[in-house]
Amino acid sequence: MTAPPDTVPARDDAAVIERSRHEPERFGEIFDAYFAEIHRYVARRLDVQTADDLAAETFAIAFRRRGAYDGSRANARPWLYGIATNLIGRHRRDERRKLRALDRVDRRDTALDEADALTVRLSAEGVRGPLARAVAALPSGQRDALLLVVLGGLSYEEVATALDVPFGTVSSRINRARKKLRTALGGTNPLLDDQERP
Repeated sequence: MTAPPDTVPARDDAAVIERSRHEPERFGEIFDAYFAEIHRYVARRLDVQTADDLAAETFAIAFRRRGAYDGSRANARPWLYGIATNLIGRHRRDERRKLRALDRVDRRDTALDEADALTVRLSAEGVRGPLARAVAALPSGQRDALLLVVLGGLSYEEVATALDVPFGTVSSRINRARKKLRTALGGTNPLLDDQERP
């Protein structure tokens, strides 16, 4: 799967990031090029209000780490998705810790665990029932890889960069996720492209 044409950079992101080391305002080009896309991804994984904060934090972290950016990678998109995915994971862990603490002080508020919360979010986007439950039940590594491809539109190579894992690991995670989803849906594969459907 390749990136949609509107997300392929017309510039060399590595060169822009390199220049931003001496001219910090140049990093605005990276922000302008990718903020809306990263925000959409986080909003689809969490919610719009949280996406406002985490998308902004993604770029704040990227700006602080721009000195360590791998200049051999002309496209900063996978790097930014990796930062956003890590922030999503941290947000969920922090949320679970907070909810457990609230529970310990005997609050009567009930909270959704990560899988239930993902099911609710996916349902809100029109993905219903067994598929939402199956995606929510995937191990986090498989779910992250799958959702980077499906929601983020990243290629397997970009997912490998984003998650800082080998290409083979991405292929394996997505293959396992597809098998689990297919089994959960009674043998149908919801991830087939239109041209692959019988």
